[in-house]
Amino acid sequence: MGRTDRLLAGMTLAEKIGQLNMAAGSGAVTGPGARRELEEGIRNGQIGSVLNVWGGGDVHALQRLAVEHSRLGIPLLVGLDVIHGHRTIFPVPLAEACLFDPDSWQRTARAAAEEAAADGVSLTFAPMLDVARDPRWGRMVESPGEDPWLAAEFAAAKTRGFQGTSLRADSSIAATAKHLCGYGAVTAGREYASVDVSERTLHEVHLPPFAAAMAAGAAAIMPAFIDIAGVPMTANAELLQGWLRGRRAFDGVVISDYNAIAELCTHGVAGDTATAAALALNAGVDIDMASEAYAQGLPPALQRGLISRTRLDESVLRVLRLKERLGLFDDPYRRGLAGSGLTAARQLAREVARRAIVLLTHRNRVLPVAAAHVSHIALIGPLARASGAMLGPWPAAGRAEDTVSILEGLKTALPRCRIDTVAGVDTSREGVDGISAAIECCRAAELVILCLGEDASMSGEGGSRADPALPGCQRALAEAALDAGKPVIVLLVSGRPLTLPWLFERADAVLATWFLGSEAGNAIADVLTGGFNPTGKLPVTWPRHVGQVPIFYAQRPSGRPAKAGERLSSIYLDVPATPQFPFGHGLSYGSCTLHDLRCAPPGVNAGESVEVSVSVRNESAIAGEATVFLFVRDPVASLSRPLLELKGVQRISLGPGERGTVTWQLPVDALAFPGADLEPVLEPGRFEIHVGQSADPRDFLSGSIEVLP
Repeated sequence: MGRTDRLLAGMTLAEKIGQLNMAAGSGAVTGPGARRELEEGIRNGQIGSVLNVWGGGDVHALQRLAVEHSRLGIPLLVGLDVIHGHRTIFPVPLAEACLFDPDSWQRTARAAAEEAAADGVSLTFAPMLDVARDPRWGRMVESPGEDPWLAAEFAAAKTRGFQGTSLRADSSIAATAKHLCGYGAVTAGREYASVDVSERTLHEVHLPPFAAAMAAGAAAIMPAFIDIAGVPMTANAELLQGWLRGRRAFDGVVISDYNAIAELCTHGVAGDTATAAALALNAGVDIDMASEAYAQGLPPALQRGLISRTRLDESVLRVLRLKERLGLFDDPYRRGLAGSGLTAARQLAREVARRAIVLLTHRNRVLPVAAAHVSHIALIGPLARASGAMLGPWPAAGRAEDTVSILEGLKTALPRCRIDTVAGVDTSREGVDGISAAIECCRAAELVILCLGEDASMSGEGGSRADPALPGCQRALAEAALDAGKPVIVLLVSGRPLTLPWLFERADAVLATWFLGSEAGNAIADVLTGGFNPTGKLPVTWPRHVGQVPIFYAQRPSGRPAKAGERLSSIYLDVPATPQFPFGHGLSYGSCTLHDLRCAPPGVNAGESVEVSVSVRNESAIAGEATVFLFVRDPVASLSRPLLELKGVQRISLGPGERGTVTWQLPVDALAFPGADLEPVLEPGRFEIHVGQSADPRDFLSGSIEVLP
């Protein structure tokens, strides 16, 4: 009998339930009354995990209570939302997805894990893997975008980065893939609303990223708050026990979202706490985060026969085994001791942040900004000085005072240039009294840079917006600046695409700068001044109008595809059906072209591979990088298939006038799809191969292969 089995055999019912109880510690470390309650719960074995506590001193104090003063000495799990950094804050996940670079995603997760572990954290509630296609939803900012293939690549990279080569290492933390599943499809983009999607959409779009996280070894899974077709995910035995535990053989820990088990009563599927606790436990949820539903509800549920002791023991054993995998039994104080290399992390943050910037539009050659040609800049808008906003939602232990603002970054990059800054308006509050002073500043300058968009509080959980345009009076400020007669560059700070067709039509250049983290200002200055040639590509389709959402490139053709000007086709009468910018869009200061697409062999069998290659040429006089997308389409199948499916991405750096080749080995089995029974099926026939620098079909090089019977 191993250590965890021996511990389980010696536990009382209260101690078993305690291992499944995760208590919130953020109030406890500042409130003396709550602190005493938390300490007493740990000492009595009634709390097995805590969240929102960090710092070696605080963590070790709580850990000491568990290890040295409780009856069994079982160490605590210490969880925290380390979403995009811990002390060094990297770009938000939606921005980081713009790199299309799994190696960088893994490196930022590794750096975040090292910093968090040095602060005593042993588990993160990340990566967030919800495929997001509706910019009204605030949590799009935490997602890797609209594509399941991309989300799966992101899932694997982040999991590897957080967990390292061994969970036992003192610099590793357990990854929690969340939120299983479909959370990104909430009704009308409204936070926590119901989801009603088909089984096919679940299996083709929403589940693959979680399968990838598990394949990479994710230690934990978190179900979503929402219900799917009336079944709350916290009680969804079909998905948690059937798909997750059964088909995917996941033997890790399932952690509820904050208060989600108690909220089963509000969902209307449980009449009391005991029933809610039983539903969650029987569905496979091991740890109750912060609701105390297990502590209060499992004893009566057991008495009423709603749960079995066997089921309870299974959950307890999984929690104990995770603690053992993390090395907590051998050395519960291993995390929270060592320092972390903040200097190296800051360098990585700057590198990733500048690569996350997407140049959306550029005309009149206003970029890059050269100090030799511009001596006076008007930096206008409510986000010019807002260092705290650059951190975005979920900044963990990041601090505004350690963050580089846009103004600070530009002053460092352009020391001889006069930079005057006026906010003009607030990000969200009404009031236009400051616009006149801002426009006077614009008229006196040679170049106007507008810093517009959202504050960090407008994205993330609880950040749904019915109209994802510029909030407050920012449009009035922007239009006045555009009328001032000076070149205008716009920096859009946001956690989602913003519907601004009027701005894209008028501004000389618009850049999506998202929430870029600790090094935001320096990264933005690197791109604006030409120190870095922009390479970011959109991981989402950018709508023209909120009426187009949800919008994504991988739609099915329908019987009457969109034809501009043809009323009885899939169009709108008032706006084009096409997006403002397609998935994968992103300009640079140069240009690359694609040539000579080759697909070989032309006929293939199951189990074989197709080599797809294309030549890339840098047509400009500066070095640059091309991001090349490989799409496929199954034009005739037993079920209607998407117009495009992403199957690969390659990046290539080229010097001026240089030519290179990118190549994919495409497994034929990657052309399979869930059949009528939702089991994978590979159907023979012709498959289209499309290669381009975005999902815009007008720029594709196209070929085909034949899958043989």
